Amino acid sequence: MDKPADNIFSHAVARLDKAFQHADIDQEAVERLKHPKQVLEVTIPVRMDDGTLRIFTGYRVRHDATRGPTKGGIRFHPNVDLAEVKALAFWMTFKCAVANLPYGGGKGGVIVDPKELSRLELERLSRGYIERLADFIGPEVDVPAPDVYTNAMIMGWMMDEYSKIRRQHTPAVITGKPIPLGGSLGRDDATGRGAYYCIKELESKQGWNPEDKTVAVQGFGNAGQAVAKLLHADGYNIVAVSDSRGGIYKKSGFDIPSLAHVKNESRRLQAVYCEGSLCETIEADAISNEELLELDVDILIPAALEDQITGENAPRIQAEVIVEAANGPLTGEADEILNEKGVLVVPDILANAGGVTVSYFEWTQNRAGYYWPLELVQQRLHETMAREFNMVYNLAQQKKIDMRTAAYVVGLNRIGEAIASQGTARYFTAQED
Repeated sequence: MDKPADNIFSHAVARLDKAFQHADIDQEAVERLKHPKQVLEVTIPVRMDDGTLRIFTGYRVRHDATRGPTKGGIRFHPNVDLAEVKALAFWMTFKCAVANLPYGGGKGGVIVDPKELSRLELERLSRGYIERLADFIGPEVDVPAPDVYTNAMIMGWMMDEYSKIRRQHTPAVITGKPIPLGGSLGRDDATGRGAYYCIKELESKQGWNPEDKTVAVQGFGNAGQAVAKLLHADGYNIVAVSDSRGGIYKKSGFDIPSLAHVKNESRRLQAVYCEGSLCETIEADAISNEELLELDVDILIPAALEDQITGENAPRIQAEVIVEAANGPLTGEADEILNEKGVLVVPDILANAGGVTVSYFEWTQNRAGYYWPLELVQQRLHETMAREFNMVYNLAQQKKIDMRTAAYVVGLNRIGEAIASQGTARYFTAQED
């Protein structure tokens, strides 16, 4: 689905004013958060395999660094633009604050379809991007991570390139790296696992029986697969999944490990059931991504790109609960419509904070030179997600507001306290005793 023509960053920032009505901070803090701290645009020359030269455009945005170094992923996608990267950095500022991590928000992207590049071309592009950004990032300044169409190997190339430029091994400059290069156990499924922990908290509060709940997952990549596998193992009925090419639907549900196995082996989403390495095709309906969003299911998990549910299709959404595993899958107009319909939305800045939380764990381990076992990573992730989910949920109940607004209030209060600690107009214009 195409992004709307208007400015996605302006729409993201507009949510601040609504949250400010319920926050206990100075107006000055809100005004500061409406403007990114730094914006960088770069051109990256890459020698292609056929000997020709292509010039790619890349961006890096540091939105706010009041609470610590900026943190956020790098995406390789043909539709990347500066407004999108600014919006994503803005969301990262609040995601880090909601998870109570000592970070601000950053984001990066390159305008490219990585599927059109060879592996060598992809490596040259990745290293070239870091060569252009080397003075803009660093373990104490800005710490990138993987995002759409980037992965652990690409992060490894980027960390290696930065280390060459600095003439010292610097694993803490990038998170989401391969385990042998300083990556953290548990980082691979952290985003989806974080969303899963949110659903489990909601399950406990609502008294759900997992076997009675149907689920649709839009986007069967890293996050979508992880949350689908965990929910399937608990007995939830995953009736629909999709990727960029389209989706499949089966009323009785899918064996998610089978779908994931074939998807990861062949890059194709197929309705299959596997016994060991032997897989057979099963009957299922082919559906579009748009049709998946409008299915009559209990839980809808958008885990693809932003702006998937808009003012146009929101009236047709039938799910009772939406858990945003993707960044910004709902527009502001869609939010209003779904709130009026009584749909409970677990917002992205909470639901998908598992990824940045384990990235923080990785950064911490890199700096300490001490690495944690998987059980400890998952235990600390669970503690973080449960604690912050309950803070947001309880605030929403107390103030009778939606969970997105409540999450922004939590983030605003934390960022506002940090800004106020350095002084605002209220402090500087006060009369001295």
